[in-house]
Order: sequence, then C-alpha cells, then structure tokens
Amino acid sequence: MLGINEVDIWHGKVMAEDADYHAYWRVLDEAEQTQAQKFKNELLHKRYVEIHGRLRNRLADLLNQSPEKISIKKAAQGKPYLVDYPELAFNLSHSADRVLIAMSWNCQLGVDIELCKPRINVSGLVNKCFSEEEIAHWNQLPEAKKNQEFYRYWTRKEAFVKATGHGITLGLNQCVVNPENPSEFLRVPDLCGDASAWHVLDIELGEGVCGAIVVDKKLAVIRLTDF
Repeated sequence: MLGINEVDIWHGKVMAEDADYHAYWRVLDEAEQTQAQKFKNELLHKRYVEIHGRLRNRLADLLNQSPEKISIKKAAQGKPYLVDYPELAFNLSHSADRVLIAMSWNCQLGVDIELCKPRINVSGLVNKCFSEEEIAHWNQLPEAKKNQEFYRYWTRKEAFVKATGHGITLGLNQCVVNPENPSEFLRVPDLCGDASAWHVLDIELGEGVCGAIVVDKKLAVIRLTDF
C-alpha cells in the first residue's frame, strides 16, 4: 500500500541479462518496443527494455494490474503519465547501469540519478546552469569536494524540471536551491508557483552516486528499496 503522503523509491543496477530480457520485452507496449529498437547498441537496447519493464512491474504491483495492460502516455513536454490513473505520479531516471524509480499520489514529482564521474569543464557548467548564490557557494568549496557537490546540485535541479514536466528548457539556473538549506528552493520560475511549495530530498545511494527527488507536497513516509 502507498499512503497519500508517502513515496516509494526503488534503486538498483540494470543487469541487462539475456535470461530476463524476454520477460521485460513482453510487458512493453508498442511505443516502448519501437523506441527500444532505435538503440543500435545492444547493451543500451537491453538496458532500456529492462528499465521500462521494471517500471511497469512496479506500477502493476501497486495498481494490482497486469503490467502489459497499463496505459502509459506522454504529455506535450514528454513527461509520462498513466491514462487510467492520472492521480498516481511516477518518474524514473537512469545513469549508466543505475536506475531510480519513484511513485506517489496526487502530486508532481521528479527524480534524477547521476554517477559522479569527473568532468573536464565542470566550472563551465556551473557558470551556465547555476544561479549566483549557488555559484558563490560552489566556488568557496575545497577542490576535493567540488565534483560531488556539483552533482548534488545537478540532480536536485534535474529532478525539479522533471517534476514540472517542462524539462531543461525551463532553465536550470532559474530553479535555485538554497545553499544554506538544500531541502528547499530560493526561487523557481513563475509558472511553477511558489518556491515554498517544492521540497527536495537527497537520496543516499552510496559513494560515487548522487540522487534526488523533488515533490510539490510534504511527505510523511519515504521508503527506499533496492532491486
């Protein structure tokens, strides 16, 4: 059961094993299978199939439905939703072989996961995608902490723009995380309502991995389950 002010989060590695491939493939709808076939790289193809098969299985468990019968469509900006259960919010994110799935009722939510690999021009991305307050906070960090902190900000911002359904066209530098209290936003674009309505939670996934969830309601219970 998933209560009204609860969120379930699943995290795990995508194995992309042949033994499970056909079981995941069978539950995908025609649009998902068509999208999967666009991946010419076999590993990326298998990862896509497993990720979306796992998503359907999680939805099926919650809704007591057959996974292949769940109707998933995309809104104008590409955010997925359930045709028959629009009140159930869900979102997924993946980075290499890691995946994150979240679900809750009657809200907007987004998740993001990133492997914290070193980046050559991280300062350039900071100056482009961070606000003045965030840049100032990041610049004063010790060099050893800058890469990890970049990904923490990045996942929070990505989770927010995914929650709104607008994606990065919303402007990552326009959704401003409070450096003094990263669970809240200082500012968000006007079309997203009041900044105080949005809540951020960093998801601890182990060394070298950053994850975040953003939701427009307060949550009483947050469950994190490993695949």
